[in-house]
Amino acid sequence: MDAFSDPQAVARYAEGPPRQVPGFADLQRMVMLLLAERAPDDARVLVLGAGGGLEIKAFAEARPGWRFDGVDPSAEMLDLAKLTLGPLVARADLHHGLIDIAPEGPFDAAACILTLHFVERGERLRTLREVRRRLKPGAPFAVGHFSIPQGEGDLWLSRYAAFAASSGIEPAQAQKARSMIAERLPILAPEEDEQLLRDAGFSDVSLFYAGFAFRGWVAYA
Repeated sequence: MDAFSDPQAVARYAEGPPRQVPGFADLQRMVMLLLAERAPDDARVLVLGAGGGLEIKAFAEARPGWRFDGVDPSAEMLDLAKLTLGPLVARADLHHGLIDIAPEGPFDAAACILTLHFVERGERLRTLREVRRRLKPGAPFAVGHFSIPQGEGDLWLSRYAAFAASSGIEPAQAQKARSMIAERLPILAPEEDEQLLRDAGFSDVSLFYAGFAFRGWVAYA
């Protein structure tokens, strides 16, 4: 069963990223700050992969004037987002589906955290183009996901598993997650990720985050 439709896995989702992603809370905060460099106080922000609601919650608490459109293909994860957001859900419209279901905007900013590594390369480029098309000229877009140098997957995924185990995840569970990631996720090399952003029409692509197997970039429409 897909982890994002398994009720038990969904219920435990919020426990995972802080223990699996180095500096997860700071990654969210950095993304918020990068978007805020150009987004106005009353910005409309597109969040792709919004299921769970963790990033919208972090952004909404830091920027009380922002409104959000969140998109996710898992209805169960969007239900979790509503619970996570609580009263903040009044500032968010949540949409069930892929990028095509998102409103046309134009948006002042966009973010996509821990999502693009689930998307095959060709569909990833299409997705990025659809995000770009919905942004105002010059609007910031921040992404963060698995991105591993070519030929170094075993090493970096071993480090990912070691970090998870050191954060309190059972070592056997961490190794199982590592194996599933290696088998199932279409992870790209950092230079490929950067090139896809450029091919999608974004400019001034800059690396702002690196945490073991994860990388984050900011770029502009």
